[in-house]
Amino acid sequence: MMSNALDELRSVVGDGRVLSDPDATEAYRRDETPAVDPGHPRCVVLASTTGDVAAALAWAQRHLVPVVPRGGGTSLAGGATATDGCLVLSTAGLTAIRELDARNEIIVAEAGVLNADVDRAAARHSLMYPPDPSSFEISTIGGNLATNAGGLRCVKYGVTRDSVLGLEVVLPGGQILRTGRRTVKGVTGYDLTGLFVGSEGTLGVITSATLRLRPRPATYPPTLAAGFPSFGAAARAVGAILAARQRPSLLELMDSATLRAIDQWKNTGFGADVQALLIAQDDGEQADAAVALMRDSCEREGATTAEVSDSEAESRQLLELRRLAYPALERLGATLTEDVCVPRTRLPDMVQRIERAAFRHDVFIATVAHAGDGNLHPLFVFERGPPAVPAPVWAAADEIFRAALELGGTLTGEHGVGVIKRRWLAEELGPESMAVHHAIKRALDPDGIMNPGKVL
Repeated sequence: MMSNALDELRSVVGDGRVLSDPDATEAYRRDETPAVDPGHPRCVVLASTTGDVAAALAWAQRHLVPVVPRGGGTSLAGGATATDGCLVLSTAGLTAIRELDARNEIIVAEAGVLNADVDRAAARHSLMYPPDPSSFEISTIGGNLATNAGGLRCVKYGVTRDSVLGLEVVLPGGQILRTGRRTVKGVTGYDLTGLFVGSEGTLGVITSATLRLRPRPATYPPTLAAGFPSFGAAARAVGAILAARQRPSLLELMDSATLRAIDQWKNTGFGADVQALLIAQDDGEQADAAVALMRDSCEREGATTAEVSDSEAESRQLLELRRLAYPALERLGATLTEDVCVPRTRLPDMVQRIERAAFRHDVFIATVAHAGDGNLHPLFVFERGPPAVPAPVWAAADEIFRAALELGGTLTGEHGVGVIKRRWLAEELGPESMAVHHAIKRALDPDGIMNPGKVL
């Protein structure tokens, strides 16, 4: 019976776009979340058009087959991991930039376009696409939208949702919904665009988006690198910068464990004496003066070194240092990359709580942060092998998640809930909000076929 159903699927999306051999589907089972044990999909659909997505979802609805949407597979929360018997629906083949309207500063990109390629297209018109997650060279716009991804420039420009004007979404059953607008302002009806951004494929599949672009700085922003004797001191410097009403375009923080891991890999020289490194940029008209003021704030807060780059090449090297954090730590063992966010004034408190959890449970935690947002990424590093995540690591993670909530923060600033954080979701949202979430899910996906087991 299922063989006949697969023949039907091949007839509507094309034989070459349906994979069912286990060897062929193996590469689509996992995302970048080693803590989640993926299931075995029934098949994979390699969509190349919105029509392919619509046909696949209509087929799945008829046969009540669960659907796991997938972009670049870079999720760190298990959002794109396969479940047993599911249809994995890959949108990586939807790679067209349908339009770039430079005068109105908008771009219409399909879900499979890489984040970096959107920004490169914008750059040809002296514009930029602000959201820039660390995975910008390999993550797709569809995945960024599904998780409401962030990045290094969020401190000034906001997360993905802040750059989205409208969406094309395929609903369960195959209906195509278009939300939003092309104008800067617009308040007609409910905010359906905002509903689907961050929904992690549980309500429908985003196939394209109308995105807002911004003017690109005329010159590359000057970059400050400030070293501190402790992570806490660096966190306090972040508070001083923001309290002085400075508005950096980038404010990133790395602890000593991260710096040592990068130094061991790339011989950067930052691992020996510096216990925390703060990297800051300003891309405004008075950038040089603004960066000098940030340097002064760092020095008043005890920075042992505070240098401003004098060339674009040097600035780019400092940003590359920040982007090396995850791969450098992954070389040391298995990793659980977490994501909590607190009010910016509570950043030093959250740093202390992470250090306390690491000590109490005797686990290795390296922390990087989008410090200007209060968004911290504790990375747990442990030996590979069963269990996927040792009990002490989960215990420390539990303590960190609860600490973030106690400090008025959130469980996730940009990675999403996925599978990893479902058990804590109700503690943040509360019963009334959870009830509304379930009601929305039932209204749009009454049979529960869209990315089951994720978020809710």
